[in-house]
Amino acid sequence: MNEQDFEKQLRADGFDEIERQNLDPRPGKGRHRHLFEIRGLVLSGTFVVRQAGEPVTYRSGEIFSVAEGELHDEWIEADGARLLVGRKFSKAEASRSG
Repeated sequence: MNEQDFEKQLRADGFDEIERQNLDPRPGKGRHRHLFEIRGLVLSGTFVVRQAGEPVTYRSGEIFSVAEGELHDEWIEADGARLLVGRKFSKAEASRSG
């Protein structure tokens, strides 16, 4: 999927916070959760996500997602990564912050 189509799909699916990220290589952040759902397209480089099981490596053109509140870790391999990422906040979270 190309960038423009992916961004359109994010918006259609309710992801209202969308950004491009240029990430340097780094080890994992440690197991953590987000207060939002996240979906991303790897534009270049290598992005690794460990959710419940073994780590999954995502490369250029591949899409990853992490559900709101899901325990996970993520890291960037030696080649770095460029991502197009969308965040979707739940209605409960939106009502608390509004």
